[in-house]
Amino acid sequence: MDIRYGCNQRDFKRYTTEETRREFLIEGLYRPDEVVAVYSHVDRMVTLGCMPVNEAVPIDKGIDVWANFGTGYFLERREIGIFNIGGAGSITVDGKAYRLGYKDCLYITRGAKEVLFASDVPAAPARFYMVSAPAHCSYETKLITLADAAKRPIGDAATSNKRVINQFIHPDVLPTCQLSMGMTALDTGSVWNTMPAHTHERRMEIYMYFEVPKDNVVFHMMGEGNETRHIVMQNEQAVISPSWSIHAGAGTANYTFIWAMGGENQAFDDMDTIPTTQLR
Repeated sequence: MDIRYGCNQRDFKRYTTEETRREFLIEGLYRPDEVVAVYSHVDRMVTLGCMPVNEAVPIDKGIDVWANFGTGYFLERREIGIFNIGGAGSITVDGKAYRLGYKDCLYITRGAKEVLFASDVPAAPARFYMVSAPAHCSYETKLITLADAAKRPIGDAATSNKRVINQFIHPDVLPTCQLSMGMTALDTGSVWNTMPAHTHERRMEIYMYFEVPKDNVVFHMMGEGNETRHIVMQNEQAVISPSWSIHAGAGTANYTFIWAMGGENQAFDDMDTIPTTQLR
């Protein structure tokens, strides 16, 4: 497991491009029959990827659960949200199988002991993208399809940011301990997300960009609003955003991204907006 200890906004101002990428960018999430995991000390969130091909892959494959979490099994003190961004597959939770198609989501509550990932067709494997947060209580494991998600159209074609925010793991859809996750899809011709830019001091956020067309990229904006930086991101890469950082992006084409939040609260609109003309 890759461990990121995080940095503060004062030190971040001196980071080089390579240091910024090494600290915040998450690459190579999908390797055949493996679990890739990145543990961030920012709110102790874990980002994972799994691409099962020839076997049913357990969630803790290659992870020393006791060394990293001090628990007997991965979800003993955690909850997790999982999106499938690949071919059809299934997730078996303590013996119960859930089938996930493209862009379906599964929330697994704290206390699930055995979690197995599998693909229907090895030649077209599922790619499970996951974010896990610490949890102090348990709710209900639930499958949420794209049709089940709460939808919030926002933005305008005139400002190149017409998009739909699909809320999956969200208080309007189901109760969780602290984890919130959703998927934002930009219309053709729109490239900006999350403008006006904002921070939310009470929680962090992780973005994972996908459906980025071949030979295109997303310029992910981060840093304090008065001294911004950027990371050039490619398809199916994720980025860690501390509470002090803005998190916005502009692509060379439209794209989709999955957002995940964890921290003090789950109030979706609890944010500190920065007027666009004040960005530096």
